[in-house]
Amino acid sequence: MKYSFRQLEVFLAAAHFQNITRAAESLAMSQSAASSALKELENQFDIQLFDRVGKRLQLNELGRLYRPKAESLLAQATELEQALSKHSEVGALKVGATLTIGNYLAVGVMAQYMNTPTRPKVSLEVANTSTIAKRVRDFELDIGLIEGELQASELEVIPWREDRLVAFCSPTHPLAAKGELTDDDLRAATWILREQGSGTRQSFERGMHGLLPDLNVLLELEHTEAIKRAVETDLGIGCLSEVVLADAFKRGSLVPLKVPHRQFDRHFYFILHKQKYRSAGIARWMTLCQEL
Repeated sequence: MKYSFRQLEVFLAAAHFQNITRAAESLAMSQSAASSALKELENQFDIQLFDRVGKRLQLNELGRLYRPKAESLLAQATELEQALSKHSEVGALKVGATLTIGNYLAVGVMAQYMNTPTRPKVSLEVANTSTIAKRVRDFELDIGLIEGELQASELEVIPWREDRLVAFCSPTHPLAAKGELTDDDLRAATWILREQGSGTRQSFERGMHGLLPDLNVLLELEHTEAIKRAVETDLGIGCLSEVVLADAFKRGSLVPLKVPHRQFDRHFYFILHKQKYRSAGIARWMTLCQEL
């Protein structure tokens, strides 16, 4: 760039005051520094912006032509400087979420985030925990929302909210009539589960510690809705987040199974790269999530 914003400031001040001394005073500059800045601006482009009559500076045709453009440019620069100083404007955000969170919680947060005067865009990638963690680690996502525990030295894992897995079946399944299920019931059941690598599967396996080799897993599916449909048709029983199952329980298309001796409590987490700058947009997104 051949010119500086300081040179444009001198040009505009001189156009306003029609005097280089008063222009310099308004910018807290010496007269010689202001004169040099204006002369350098003109010399760099081999132009003359003023007609000089004694100490008076009068904009010529070329000066009048470029004055509004210089004013517009400086106004934009000032606006940018103020925004950078405040760190307050939220911009476009790349969010990754696991299936449970992405399908049942994140969309509502997106609507609130985008409902601001600047209308910032949000791109949402939905995948399992291991995929989201890799994308955050590679700086391909600004923030991740996951439902499983994670150990990764490059990532900051921040607890978000509590969740609980619930075992469930169709109302016509034989286990629906039982009060509390025993470990023998769990071993004898046919299971339809989330795939390996998902946070839900990780939490399920932790809760079923000691029984895993004996479980009869008929299907492993990536989508929670597919699991719910399969369980509704009595192909087996499942175990998913209570967030996913709330509406189905209200409708009566699925019923919860009581397994009080198994620990299915867990947390949802935010994940950020430790080297990632915590922008106003990321902070705003996390606040909206915590308000759910």
